Amino acid sequence: MKRGSTLFLKIAVILMGIPVLALCLFLLPQIANEANEAAERGADVAFVVYGILMVMYVSTVPFYIALYQAFKLLSYIDKNKAFSKLSVRALKNIKNCAIIISGLYVVALPLVYIMAEIDDAPGLVLIGMVPIFASIVIAVFAAVLQKLLQEAIDIKSENDLIV
Repeated sequence: MKRGSTLFLKIAVILMGIPVLALCLFLLPQIANEANEAAERGADVAFVVYGILMVMYVSTVPFYIALYQAFKLLSYIDKNKAFSKLSVRALKNIKNCAIIISGLYVVALPLVYIMAEIDDAPGLVLIGMVPIFASIVIAVFAAVLQKLLQEAIDIKSENDLIV
């Protein structure tokens, strides 16, 4: 594969991490501030918001681990090590990170439901399900790629033994 296409993908991986970092540094603290002010006024919704914010912050850790693994996978492709155990391990780590993210947002879904009940916004629950399904899709895709890559490595090793 040409180095230019992996360079483009590496840049895309970096660009995927920047908005999440900006969200964690600027928007989420502002939401926490407003929840704190609401808690001082006696609103019970603040504790629900704190729970959702905690899940969002915690989910950034596996997100960045998955981005790092994707970057490593692209580096392996650059070095012509795409069909190696290292690539399989990177895909496995991406799959596990996606499962963890999905699990975190499943845990947060009851909080989103409470928030939707308080605000009388039933569409909020559907919006809360988006990260769950997106993470599941990524996990399934990584699992399929991991299995295909492992089978290709096994076939290659069998062919090396025959020749």
